[in-house]
Amino acid sequence: MAKDERCRRLTDCSQCPKAAEGMLVHYKELKGFHSPPDKCTQNCMLFMIKGELLINSEEYPGMILRNGQFVLQAIGSKVELLALTPVEYVIYWFNELPQICDIRYQKVLEISEPPLTYTPLVALPCITNFLNQMTDYLEDQIPCGKFIELKCQELIYLLTCYYPLPQLSIFFYPISRYTESFHYFVMQNYDKVKTVEDFAHLGGYATTTFRRLFRNMYGEPVYEWILNKKREGILHDLQHTKDRVTAISQRYGFDSLSHFAHFCKSSFGDSPRALRNRAAKGEIIT
Repeated sequence: MAKDERCRRLTDCSQCPKAAEGMLVHYKELKGFHSPPDKCTQNCMLFMIKGELLINSEEYPGMILRNGQFVLQAIGSKVELLALTPVEYVIYWFNELPQICDIRYQKVLEISEPPLTYTPLVALPCITNFLNQMTDYLEDQIPCGKFIELKCQELIYLLTCYYPLPQLSIFFYPISRYTESFHYFVMQNYDKVKTVEDFAHLGGYATTTFRRLFRNMYGEPVYEWILNKKREGILHDLQHTKDRVTAISQRYGFDSLSHFAHFCKSSFGDSPRALRNRAAKGEIIT
């Protein structure tokens, strides 16, 4: 192998399938930088390194973050940022925390309760050292995804093991609160909408934001999830209720019986009445 070819292969990390995609990001912004209010499509931790950054969210309304402070914003929370001075900060984006010590994290959740007021955590020396090392690395090269995953595990280990449980319970509380509220919204409304756009607007989301938020939380596109829920409901009603086929068709938003029959045929391999007859004979249909 030629030397040039070998060097290019080993140093061009952008071509590596394990290259990191925005998991741990280092930001440097000028005074006056403004990120308008928007709902987070992932959970994130924001670690201040230099300067003063105004954050405006439900947990931190009009809070000024300074060197060494950090906060957590949960998926679905609306956040606005304004740089009051030149700023430098790192954001860790995640869907689920890498669990190094499950027992410790479960204890955090067990005592988690809403605080009267949220206050940023202050970085301990171990966190500060970690951030200094990572900013140098993130500046120098395109980060290796596998390496970043390991470093994020280290970050969560430092965070969950070096801070007192009461502080951690307050810090992590927004994750459970926002996750539960978004899940509640989805489960209460998925059968009331016909399109993803209607679903997003009902919750006050931009459609693209809602799609990303939903996929991050449920692991599949909105429309496919709705179709699967519709299939589950139809199959349950055909097998376990005596409701007329017409009523079931209307309940799930079909414009005609022929459309409903076509949907059942493509989803379950049979017509609605045939499915009901098979269920009456004791067959379990999936």
